[in-house]
Amino acid sequence: MQVNSTFAVTSFEPTEYTSPIRTGLDVGHTFMTKSFSGDLEGQSRTQFSSAFSQETGTGTYVAMESFEGTVAGRRGAFNFAHMATTDGETRSHHHLVIVPTSGTGELAGITGTGELVVDGDDTHRLRLDVEFGSTTD
Repeated sequence: MQVNSTFAVTSFEPTEYTSPIRTGLDVGHTFMTKSFSGDLEGQSRTQFSSAFSQETGTGTYVAMESFEGTVAGRRGAFNFAHMATTDGETRSHHHLVIVPTSGTGELAGITGTGELVVDGDDTHRLRLDVEFGSTTD
């Protein structure tokens, strides 16, 4: 089943991290809180790492996200990982996967993949193709 949501970043907390290995792009770590509405309703907490240039908008990120709320009316929590690369204009090499066995409550057994998209008007969207496994109490 496909589920769609929009989301907003409600807190953005960069850490003070300096890699001991110098490369052409600095590595940074940030914690974020997001609020979701649509087929996904709830909030998430994200651990976000990136090698990114603010000047050119070029870089790659990887993130581990913990979501709590409802998916298509089912309540629980689960983790998902995602990554993408940008050349300053377009996103590529994007990947999103729900972490196996991370679901709780009515989301126990959830599996799937998806995509994060940022529209031209800066609307952030999450699309998931999910399957629900059996729930456990």
